[in-house]
Amino acid sequence: MLFLLSKLLVDKFIKNSELTTDEKVRGSYGVLGGVVGIIINFILFVVKLLVGLIVSSIAITADAFNNLSDAFSSIITIVGFKMANKPADEEHPFGHGRMEYISALIVAFLVMLVGFQFIKSSFNKILNPSKIEFELIPFILLLISIFLKLWLSRFNKFIGEKINSQALKASSVDALGDVFTSSCVAISFLASKFITFPIDGYFGFFVAIFIVYSGFNLVKDTINPLLGEAPDAELVKNIKKMVLSYDHIIGIHDLIIHNYGPGKCMASIHAEVPSDISIMTIHEVIDLAEREISKKLNILLVIHMDPICMINQENLTAYDELNTIISAYPYIKSMHDFRVVGEGENKNLIFDIVISPDRSIPNKDTIKENIITEIKKIHPDYDCIITIDTNFL
Repeated sequence: MLFLLSKLLVDKFIKNSELTTDEKVRGSYGVLGGVVGIIINFILFVVKLLVGLIVSSIAITADAFNNLSDAFSSIITIVGFKMANKPADEEHPFGHGRMEYISALIVAFLVMLVGFQFIKSSFNKILNPSKIEFELIPFILLLISIFLKLWLSRFNKFIGEKINSQALKASSVDALGDVFTSSCVAISFLASKFITFPIDGYFGFFVAIFIVYSGFNLVKDTINPLLGEAPDAELVKNIKKMVLSYDHIIGIHDLIIHNYGPGKCMASIHAEVPSDISIMTIHEVIDLAEREISKKLNILLVIHMDPICMINQENLTAYDELNTIISAYPYIKSMHDFRVVGEGENKNLIFDIVISPDRSIPNKDTIKENIITEIKKIHPDYDCIITIDTNFL
């Protein structure tokens, strides 16, 4: 039933709702989520505030103002979506998509602020307790509010997953946390009918701590994409698989993905191609791959071409020997851009290696020295030029 209601709202208010990669459709989802959040949370604020004042419960009042902050959070979410959909300009050539992350971060700080305020209020209630009179109608209203928050959480999750929105997913988690805190408040209110212990202040304190904790988790989740978190594993897998599917591309490396907001990604990758193929032929292949993959994955993909000479038997032998050497070092993830330069015995082996980000591995100079020592055992006259890359994935 919860799913059907969510789908009904989407079908009624969002035109072309299945075109979730379209910026206008995506913005409509964000506005719908925000408007629904404002309506539900403001209703809950009014109901809980009245109940809290009537029965003199700090826990219920704290929960009420938590709902009010959620209503303001929904307003910020709407503003964030509107600003994120602004087109690119001279100052922001990649658009304004990260405004959605910033709006989610503001929401998270507001949640924490409300929590800290009610930690103080609850502590005062513990020191100066007052008797709470249980009444059936306010208790029923609390139960109804829990159901509404549960539906709101499911609704935000539904549309958040539809458009892959961190802001709406955060709102879903926040609403689910409110279900938990409101349930605790209801239990506290019910318990006041049977015991004289001033449980209300303690439950209010617990609710406030949970609000702060939820806000902290939201801050962590929303600040990661702003700092530059690792890209989505499925996107990485699809880019690699699709690039390798094109003719003449025999290897890939140095994939870097920049996130400029949901649905606004720029990626660059190096594609290894045989050096004996016409430059015009491989250029057409690279151009075709960039256009088709960018369109299919809704990203901006740039492919750098790396010619690889693997027709010479000496090169092939040296390549196999080097692969055997680096396989003994588990922290070396891959090797690329291999080439042999020079004449006779005095040759340079030039290549890049990718190492894991584990801080426990040797430093880069030590890694280079170990590899050079092993190569010298086989080819004393060979010199090595090694570049150590970082894995950006």
